[in-house]
Amino acid sequence: MFTGIIETLGEVKTLKKEDTNLHITVKSSLTPDLKIDQSVSHNGVCLTVVGIQDDSYTVTAIDETLQKTNLDHLKVGDRVNLERAMILGSRLDGHIVQGHVDQIGTCILIEEKEGSWVFTFEYDATLNNPTIEKGSITIDGTSLTVVNSGSNTFSVAIIPYTYEHTRFNSYKKGTIVNLEFDVIGKYVAKLMANRS
Repeated sequence: MFTGIIETLGEVKTLKKEDTNLHITVKSSLTPDLKIDQSVSHNGVCLTVVGIQDDSYTVTAIDETLQKTNLDHLKVGDRVNLERAMILGSRLDGHIVQGHVDQIGTCILIEEKEGSWVFTFEYDATLNNPTIEKGSITIDGTSLTVVNSGSNTFSVAIIPYTYEHTRFNSYKKGTIVNLEFDVIGKYVAKLMANRS
């Protein structure tokens, strides 16, 4: 379980394919505090630490994860948003984030707004993942509030701190991102669909 408050950025050092798995080695300031079998969110994807060496650690993404996320687009040198699992009893500064990406989306518009930015994303609405204005959304692991919600698009407003300390400053039109929709909203949508 995560909060969607990004702790730091990591740098992809190596990518190694093994059958349908992808082993990802990340250089990070978090490495000294990690242990084998610990869960870490990478661009919103919960992955298990399987190896630690010096200032880097390795996680493995299986085929299903690669098919549903943007991890198969990673290149050596890319930066990734990182968050360790939340500590029970701490403040929940973001929202409840499972680290289970629902689908990918595409950045279709970036507007600078005199000190902040509005990013608009498009996604496949046939997968029945709803957004609502003022509801929560997780983009590449970052907990955000939806400011505009359409049938297959939504926008989020980004403050300078978030822009500087997450991957948002590297997004361009066409950037593919991981989306985790609000878990409570997903349950409500499923219950309503079952009533019909």
